[in-house]
Amino acid sequence: MKTFSLLRSPAVRDSLGIGVAVGAAGLAFGTAAVAAGLSPAQALFLSLFMFTGASQFALVGVIAGGGSLVAGALGALLLGARNTLYGLRLADVLGYRGARRALAAHGVIDETAAVTLVQPDRESARTAFMTTYVVLGGFWVATTLVGALATDRVSDIDAFGLDAVGPAIFLGLLWPRLREGGPRTWLIAGLGAGLALAATPFLAPGVPVLLAASAALLSFVGANEANSPGSGADQTEEVRS
Repeated sequence: MKTFSLLRSPAVRDSLGIGVAVGAAGLAFGTAAVAAGLSPAQALFLSLFMFTGASQFALVGVIAGGGSLVAGALGALLLGARNTLYGLRLADVLGYRGARRALAAHGVIDETAAVTLVQPDRESARTAFMTTYVVLGGFWVATTLVGALATDRVSDIDAFGLDAVGPAIFLGLLWPRLREGGPRTWLIAGLGAGLALAATPFLAPGVPVLLAASAALLSFVGANEANSPGSGADQTEEVRS
């Protein structure tokens, strides 16, 4: 009965949906990697150990464009730097120590961070994080292998639009925060989106995302006043450790 109740909880239900939907996008990565010149084994290795979709796409994108492996790796590291910020926040929320903390570090990506940070308590946060990590990771690796092996048999897998699944779901996760946020939240979101759109035609893949993240610096403007007692800002903290 306890297991049945756990499966019906919002943390598990939402995590399963996101894990399956985003994990399916591994098909697009598998085909992109093989089309860029990597072997199916190399594509599978990246999904197993790198496990951060945007950085993986950035890496194979540079290689497909004729760039060197070093340039591709540097771009992937730059794009993946945001996961470090997620990790700093999730470390307090999840409260793992030792080997579990090291294992959890591998699963810190956009989707696991987004699902975990909206949970109301530590137990739900841990459930959401591990469910998303395991399900998404399993599907991501499996579909990467399928996509890599099927590249020669499917002429244009981009026609399925799988590369749009991840961003669409991520926007769905962010939407409640935007809807409940004030003018400052909308200003930061609008500025970030504008920076990304303006920079995309001119900068290497991944760099516009990091540039857009600089819009978050606005959150520090007037932060002391916003966090003062009675301001209501303390009510926006959604995860309590």
